[in-house]
Amino acid sequence: MTDIQKKLFEMQDLTYRDFHSRLMPETDKEKVIGVRTPSLRKFAKQLCGTPEAQKFLSQLPHKYYEEDNLHAFLIEQITDYNEVISKLDEFLPLVDNWATCDMMKPKTFKNHLPELKKKCFEWIESEYTYTVRFGIVMLMTHFLEAEFDPSIPERISQIRSEEYYIKMAVAWYFATALSKRYDEILPFIVNHKLDPWTHNKTIQKAKESYRITPEQKNQLNKLKI
Repeated sequence: MTDIQKKLFEMQDLTYRDFHSRLMPETDKEKVIGVRTPSLRKFAKQLCGTPEAQKFLSQLPHKYYEEDNLHAFLIEQITDYNEVISKLDEFLPLVDNWATCDMMKPKTFKNHLPELKKKCFEWIESEYTYTVRFGIVMLMTHFLEAEFDPSIPERISQIRSEEYYIKMAVAWYFATALSKRYDEILPFIVNHKLDPWTHNKTIQKAKESYRITPEQKNQLNKLKI
């Protein structure tokens, strides 16, 4: 057992492990130690910038779910954009669950949006499920406000996959986009730009949003396939 693994097991909470494992049916429970996210983030901050962190980031693949999350949190704190991209391109093909994918939000991205958009378009063309999902989530996170670009929902609407976690990410993107830019995104629903399952899941998730008005929810409800 490595030193980092020993430290992770010192933070183990078996009750939390049992609870969290149920949220990730695709992940073997034996891979989950059971470390709460705030504790893991605190550990990542302590580790960041140390030789031990650099060594850890070079040791892929990892054995445990929490090691992957620690890896993600260490990448978040890297300030050099190109280094972040390099580390992500090494790491994303090895991500095997939605939680690790979705919790990873590098801080430097907000300062490099033009480059990030181009890179996200590359990621959503990947053969790896969670690389695609990460690209979608980053486009949702950074490009639905002032930096909105109509080419982004157009590209995402063209994604076709039988992978559940990709289809859910597309639905999540469009539901969130409807809550923020309803008039611009509605044509994607009216014109059936998404596959039927994702179309209906988008409407379902949008109707759960408090940002969608009752009138809009009624309109969406009539557009179900």
